[in-house]
Amino acid sequence: MSTRPVTVHSTGEGRYVQAIECGPHRLVADEDRNAGGNDRGPDPYGFLMAGLGACTSMTLRMYADMKGLPLTGVDVELTHEKIEVDGEKRDRFTREIVLHGPALTRGDREKLIEIANKCPVHRTLSSQVIIETTDVTQ
Repeated sequence: MSTRPVTVHSTGEGRYVQAIECGPHRLVADEDRNAGGNDRGPDPYGFLMAGLGACTSMTLRMYADMKGLPLTGVDVELTHEKIEVDGEKRDRFTREIVLHGPALTRGDREKLIEIANKCPVHRTLSSQVIIETTDVTQ
């Protein structure tokens, strides 16, 4: 699976405001006012949670369509916090999923929650990720 490149530029419009380009899409990232930003867009963790939430919902839609399940919609709410585990700071994401579809059985719902944990972004966040960084300044 290949993804579109993402380019991020400092805008100079504020301390942290960033212009994000992903193919034809234009987004803005910033920090909230409590962190010294102008709150012009989601912060980086907001974008990370948005990616996880969108991937979860899309994965559930694809699975329901493939299996003919009567899923009529999905809502995903996410939060992020830093917690201490064994004396070490860790990131914890909480994901609450609402599965819409009055005809869904208990078994359908259990399977859909199992599938949510297999969405590609969830798998990425749960694995050891390799990030390669290069200075390409000329």
